[in-house]
Amino acid sequence: MALLVHLKTIRDLRGKGDRIAKVTFRGLSLYTHVLENCEDEARFDETFRWPIASRVDENEMLEVQVFNYSKVFTNRVIGSFKMVLQKVAEEGQLEVTDTLIDDNNTAIRASVTLYIKYTTMDGTVGVWSDGEFLDIPGDPEGTFQFETDSLLSGHSQGSGPAILDMEDLNRKAMRLGGVGGLDPDSGFPENLGFPENVLLLCNPNANMQLVGLNMDPVVCVEIGDDKKYTSMKESTNCPYYNEYFVFDFHVPPDVMFDKILKLSVIHSKNLLRSGTLVGTFKLDVGTVYSQPEHQFYHKWATLSDPDDITAGCKGYIKCDIAVVGKGDNIKTPHKNVLFWQYNVVEGNLLLPEGVPLERQWARFYVKIYRAEGLPKMNTSIMANVKKAFIGENRDLVDPYVQVLFAGQRGKTSVQKSSYEPIWNEQVVFTEMFPPLCKRMKVQIRDSDKVNDVAIGTHFIDLRKIANDGDKGFLPTMGPAWVNMYGSTRQYTLMDEHQDLNEGLGEGVSFRARLLISVAVEILDTTSTEIVSSTEVQVEPVSNISESVTGKIEEFFLFGSFLEATMIDRKIGDKPISFEVTIGGGESDEEESELIQQNSSEDEADDDGDLVSVSSSPPMKPVITDRNYFHLPYFEKKPCIYIKSWWQDQRRRLYNSNIMDKIADKLEEGLNDVQEIIKTETAYPERRLRGVLEELSTGCNRFVTLANKDQNQAGRTKLDKERLKSCMREMESMGQQAKLIRSQVKRNTVRDKLKMVQNFLHRLRFLADEPQHSIPDVFVWMMSSNKRIAYARIPSKDILYSIVDEETGKDCGKVKAVFLRLPGKKGFGPAGWTVQAKMEMYLWLGLNKQRKDFLSGLPNGFEENKAPRTGSCLQSLPPISLVYNMKQVFQLRAHMYQARSLFAADSSGLSDPFARVFFSTHSQVTEVLSETLCPTWDQLLVFDDVELFGEAGELRDDPPIIVVEVYDQDTVGKAEFIGRTFAKPITKMCDEHYGPPRFPPQLEYYQIYRGNSTAGDLLAAFELLQIGQGGRAELPAINGPTDSDRGPILPVPMGIRPVLSRYRIEVLFWGLRDLKRVNLAQVDRPRVDIECAGRGVQSALIVNFKKNPNFSTLVKWFEVDLPENELLHPPLNIRVVDCRAFGRYTLVGSHAVTSLRRFIYSPPDKTQNNWASAGRPTHTMQDTFLGLSIPITRFYIFVLFRGIQYHVFILFDTFVRLFRRSLSYLQNEEEKEEKKKKKKKKKKGEVEEDDETDERMLDWWSKYFASIETLMEVYNKELEAEYDNFEDWLHTFNLYRGKAGDDDEAALDDDRIVGRFKGSMCMYKLPLSEEITREAGFDPNMGMFQSIPHNDPINVLVRVFVVRATDLHPADVNGKADPYVVIKLGKSELKDKENYISKQLNPVFGKAFDMEATFPMESMLTVSVYDWDLVGTDDLIGETKIDLENRYYSKHRATCGIANNYSVHGYNMWRDPMKPSQILAKLCKEGKLDGPHYGPGGRVKVANRIFMGATEIEDETGLKKQTDEHLALTVLKHWEEIPRVGCKLIPEHVETRPLFHPEKPGIEQGRIEMWVDMFPMDMPAPGPAIDISPRKPKNFELRVIIWNTDDVVLEDDAFMTGEKMSDIYVKGWLKGQQEDKQDTDVHYHSLTGEGNFNWRFVFPFDYLMAEEKIVISKKESMFSWDETEYKIPARLTLQVWDADHFSADDFLGAIELDLNRFPRGAKTAKQCSIGMVQNEAELPCISIFKQKRVKGWWPFVARDENDEMELTGKVEAELHLMSAEEAEKSPVGLGRNEPDPLEKPNRPDTSLMWFVNPLKSIRYFIWHNYRWLILKALGLLLLLLLLGLFLYSFPGYLVKKMLGA
Repeated sequence: MALLVHLKTIRDLRGKGDRIAKVTFRGLSLYTHVLENCEDEARFDETFRWPIASRVDENEMLEVQVFNYSKVFTNRVIGSFKMVLQKVAEEGQLEVTDTLIDDNNTAIRASVTLYIKYTTMDGTVGVWSDGEFLDIPGDPEGTFQFETDSLLSGHSQGSGPAILDMEDLNRKAMRLGGVGGLDPDSGFPENLGFPENVLLLCNPNANMQLVGLNMDPVVCVEIGDDKKYTSMKESTNCPYYNEYFVFDFHVPPDVMFDKILKLSVIHSKNLLRSGTLVGTFKLDVGTVYSQPEHQFYHKWATLSDPDDITAGCKGYIKCDIAVVGKGDNIKTPHKNVLFWQYNVVEGNLLLPEGVPLERQWARFYVKIYRAEGLPKMNTSIMANVKKAFIGENRDLVDPYVQVLFAGQRGKTSVQKSSYEPIWNEQVVFTEMFPPLCKRMKVQIRDSDKVNDVAIGTHFIDLRKIANDGDKGFLPTMGPAWVNMYGSTRQYTLMDEHQDLNEGLGEGVSFRARLLISVAVEILDTTSTEIVSSTEVQVEPVSNISESVTGKIEEFFLFGSFLEATMIDRKIGDKPISFEVTIGGGESDEEESELIQQNSSEDEADDDGDLVSVSSSPPMKPVITDRNYFHLPYFEKKPCIYIKSWWQDQRRRLYNSNIMDKIADKLEEGLNDVQEIIKTETAYPERRLRGVLEELSTGCNRFVTLANKDQNQAGRTKLDKERLKSCMREMESMGQQAKLIRSQVKRNTVRDKLKMVQNFLHRLRFLADEPQHSIPDVFVWMMSSNKRIAYARIPSKDILYSIVDEETGKDCGKVKAVFLRLPGKKGFGPAGWTVQAKMEMYLWLGLNKQRKDFLSGLPNGFEENKAPRTGSCLQSLPPISLVYNMKQVFQLRAHMYQARSLFAADSSGLSDPFARVFFSTHSQVTEVLSETLCPTWDQLLVFDDVELFGEAGELRDDPPIIVVEVYDQDTVGKAEFIGRTFAKPITKMCDEHYGPPRFPPQLEYYQIYRGNSTAGDLLAAFELLQIGQGGRAELPAINGPTDSDRGPILPVPMGIRPVLSRYRIEVLFWGLRDLKRVNLAQVDRPRVDIECAGRGVQSALIVNFKKNPNFSTLVKWFEVDLPENELLHPPLNIRVVDCRAFGRYTLVGSHAVTSLRRFIYSPPDKTQNNWASAGRPTHTMQDTFLGLSIPITRFYIFVLFRGIQYHVFILFDTFVRLFRRSLSYLQNEEEKEEKKKKKKKKKKGEVEEDDETDERMLDWWSKYFASIETLMEVYNKELEAEYDNFEDWLHTFNLYRGKAGDDDEAALDDDRIVGRFKGSMCMYKLPLSEEITREAGFDPNMGMFQSIPHNDPINVLVRVFVVRATDLHPADVNGKADPYVVIKLGKSELKDKENYISKQLNPVFGKAFDMEATFPMESMLTVSVYDWDLVGTDDLIGETKIDLENRYYSKHRATCGIANNYSVHGYNMWRDPMKPSQILAKLCKEGKLDGPHYGPGGRVKVANRIFMGATEIEDETGLKKQTDEHLALTVLKHWEEIPRVGCKLIPEHVETRPLFHPEKPGIEQGRIEMWVDMFPMDMPAPGPAIDISPRKPKNFELRVIIWNTDDVVLEDDAFMTGEKMSDIYVKGWLKGQQEDKQDTDVHYHSLTGEGNFNWRFVFPFDYLMAEEKIVISKKESMFSWDETEYKIPARLTLQVWDADHFSADDFLGAIELDLNRFPRGAKTAKQCSIGMVQNEAELPCISIFKQKRVKGWWPFVARDENDEMELTGKVEAELHLMSAEEAEKSPVGLGRNEPDPLEKPNRPDTSLMWFVNPLKSIRYFIWHNYRWLILKALGLLLLLLLLGLFLYSFPGYLVKKMLGA
């Protein structure tokens, strides 16, 4: 996948100058070249390409910035342009012209023109952006990720009984004996009822942006009751965990998908305290499973506080979550360092497609009104006991309702002793909307002292009661009755079907119905009176009237049993009756009247006294054959009828029926189209057009019909909204169907077919009605008052309407119904046997419409009514029907063959025979021993089959035929293999027996065993009416009667296939890994090949241990096979071990079901014209030119004068790293590149990678740059990419032993007893002579010419193990200590001493050399073990590689072909053969002309000319002439060579899943590796390249804290009350919290200024390539050894206020990512909070490139409202040195020697008062209050004078007066 942006021009620029533009996508910026002296228009005309590993999300941004370029100063931004890529993601390409905006977001005159193209992996781009529900074709996810019906409420149509229609007989057969059919395309695993191993992997990578600062966060992951915690990270709000948790579950999928996964972040949790909750995030497992690849990868979950919903987002947590079922493999995007895009939170929130990024809080109101029809929860004995004690007869049930939603549970009150409880309460949940939980579980429970039991369960699927479209609606439902189903209604002390009441599996009886409604209200979290907690609340609500749910009507149900056959012999000895119930009616208890007593008795009309007859009279069965019985109904067919009262909500069911019928028709049509494509018959597009035509008429018909009963009583809001949205969708679907119809062409059929399948999903989803009305009908087979087996029939299927489209599909029709065992008994082998097969007729409708209720029955009957008194006999329904009209038929079953049957014997084979049932007759074919592909070739004739009913109806709709296949055992009864259904083609006596209908064609019928397939049956069935003249009139059976086979009739000519003569050549290569047979080793094996009775034997392997290959390679045999390839019989491969005395034992066998891939087709002579056969290279160039991409440095087309051949070299953005090694570029290109580099260096552009020194590069540089360029990094196995390397040598697994039942694929691995390597080739005889006349044709080798010999060969195998990812934890602490073990044959290499401690993503970087001899040692096993100090080491997982197939493959998988040829350096050529030698060898083997090297850098191979460079630079820098580049160019394009070309394997790394033998099918991690193989008879290869992990480099970071400013003042001065702070600064590198360093304290800062001149020194180890710091430390004091952590390089600085007697106060912090942090401001004034908030938009620098940087940075904290606020500024200097440089110029910590910093010039006030009281008085009191003190002193003196005056005044006055 890639995003291409072609930047054309920028117009209307002002002034004149040098311009440069920068284009940014997903954090990666690319620059144009500089346009010098351009005026108002800058024509860049450059194309940029971003290889991307994940889909472009429609919210992602692309940014273009235009600068005035300056060589000296920094570039000045002219303007920028940002666009959201929504349109591009939808349409795939776009041309845009738009104005630029400046820094202030105002538009300027300049405008930009660019062209954007987005290609996905498969080359498709989006389609249908305007439709409402069409997504990208081929996108398995799409907009319709709908679960299947059966995962939802128990009553949905998906879980109906197997009522069979002809077109989907095969599919419905699957449902028999399993749970209701599952939609095969749904995103969920199939086996519903069985527990399944499910693994949930959760990996919290990093928390980012937690609200609050200086926290100690821990993440808790909880699923159900399982909780796991990460380790605690100290003092950070941005911790980095990278911990991996695995939860194992063994539960049924629907239980699994309802589990809630909860991520919580807890602050400072430890042993003593539980910590405080920061925030949580919840979703259900089903949401994860319905994602593409069943996972969320590197997504950010939004945390919210459940106790305070007004608080908003509390932070984000980045995690991977995957759900892995059996057989799922985890596809991780390639984990590369360059995943910038995942660090952007906004575009990567953990939300499913279509959920808005900003979710709001909402209240979910579930109102519970009342319930009816609860079953008795105690036996009658208990009731009598209670009555004796209490003295009154009370209802013995105390019901309450429990609602579970999003992990929370709400309960109503308990209503004591009530079968019809009334609650009128509402349960209120507060949850984010839209919720990430799909289902709400509503359960009625019986309160009990000991334990509460569930009475019934109903699931509400929120997606079905809401619509998220533009015209959608919030979830709403009801008030409506929901029906609950579960176990049978009789009370037993131990209910074996209690699970059914919990909602697991399909309910077998009606339990109760509950009146509820659901509503959602979005909360306005800003309002003050809102309750901020999310606790569940229960409140009373007012009662609602009866009429709200609809008008009550009387319904009438009629049923007739026309036939009951295939009754299991276990119950065949007692009389049997059938009972039909609808709702809670029971016939065998005292409660014979129905629960709906709401209709008053006086409403009754003329048949008001009609008593319902709900069961047929008991009857003793008679024997059919050894296994089954049938009931002898003959002409008298029993009937039942029931009256019941329900709310009239038929409209809901009618709309469902219309949509279901459209969907059924569509499905039938699509199956036809697929069949036509598969059988390659003519014109599939015509049939598809017809299907679309039918669909659009069906949709239009729905719109007209559904619009009718708009104003019916009891319509809820959901009814109205659903009707609107269904009509919109159907209308839109009809229009799109028309549109697609006009676009269907021969070549687009497959694509359009996928789109139409999306319609089918959508229709099925819409047709499922969430609000119930009439309960389902249950048919029970009763034997001696016990319920034996049942069938459940959805009421909508048999509902009558006067409009044909609205009628249920089975209403008034005779249908085959299979009864099965209830509950868990119906699973597994017990459920495979049919309990009974019924031919039933059912009709359900309003009582007033019942006049037509018999109209659908086969004609020719008389009604037999119950003997009654009274006049109104006329209107009574019959209790039985007597048929006086019957037809006699002969059934001919042409049983030709079966293939791929289930292996039922321990030999891995079966002895199959088939039993055919029709009506009450059955016959068997002969038993064929020891085969999985029997050809019976037998005609079974059933004479005198009596069928009742009218001839015409029987012709159009004959009864179905059941065919069961068994395995004959010598002892005991035959074992069941599987069954299939068919309908015969009927011929009436007046019809002619001839084309087109007769003779019938053989057809394949799929055989099912439970839910899994068990083979195919090839057969034809015809039903011929016997007229007046008896059997003589029937067409004669004119087959040759085989005298050898006795009385067995073969399939007659005309039906059996036409045969031709074929020759089958078999290549016998060898046998591998044969296991022991009966404890004896296999020593002298031989292979027998058999097909259609003919065959050939291989040569005997004389000593299997010494050489397991065959001496004679090719043998052949001739055989007669059908002309039609689809009817070819399978080819059987058997391996036998020849023992002494002529005995031989079967080792194992394999059946090749389809020989199609081995059919030889002679080369087409017209294609032998080389130019047309091979695709010429220049066509590829034309496609590129078609993209209007100019010739730039991105796509360099090297055009040579005078030659019309072009070769193009594709360059990518990463290549500038490796510019030097790609030495075959022209010199001009290099010079130009260097000029640009110089310019960029001059202008100090730090974001641009500098020219990397060649010596710095190693293999890892290549690996990390290899997402798309220099080396293939496959994220799967090489085998998956190259078709298992079976280009000429195939591997066939040999099986022995019984096949497993539950999950075939997983258990089949245990049955593999070895492998046969070889191949076949089949062709019609005679073969044209041209082939055999070819030069060098060896007749002994037949079609297998030029194949290497299979003698033993010695090979050097070199295994490179790069790393493992996502390993399964093996230790208690959730980690593992992995190491690698390599096994090949007998040799084993263990790398135990180099285990990697406590790592689940270890980087091994190891190469292992081993010598091996093929074929004896060809299976390489790479295992990862977990090292344990005590005990044996545990296997984590292993992967096996068949080296032999790789070695001999034409793809040349021995040593990957490098991208370029280089003789020295990190990119040195690895193969001992140079490219020219490889090319010469390939040409010789392929008998090609060439290679001819010509002048001017040309080479000619097979009339094709290739171009390349001809010079190479050696280590000294000298240039030499060479042909190697030319040869390499040919090898890289080898697939274009006609006839022999194929893709040669490039230099690569493959990613292989690891599996554990005890957990089959579940991935245990993945390993990245590759294998090189070198034959020992060739020159030895050089030493293995070094891929050992990069060692971290030692650095020292010196941080000088110079000053702070504007720090918030926290304290009040001791004496003066002034605001001040005692400031100090703390700093540390992330992950090294224990190495915290503090400055000294600047006391009494009154302005927030602090002066420190203090130095921190942080030594650390750093990996340049991964941009991570490496820390090795012991996890705890008990750890045995150190664990290595890799964490991002982040420096944290915090400012604190020192307190003497209490804890210090935290003021603010800043965290700088040392790779990308904003440049510091030059002055404190320029430093603002914007440097933190708008970090993404500011120019960033890296300390690793800049080395030294000084500036001001802001300190921030969060205030009470969670807003960021500025709490100070710090002036700091960061200086990075390598360890060597630091050693040369050492410095001291703080202000110490060496290189001390001078003391800060602090104001004199900066001191501690109690250390220096005089000084503090001088500074604090005198300084602040001196005038006050002086004034006070003056005043004091005045007062003193006054006092003295007053004191002495009287004395003086007396003296004066007395004149003394």
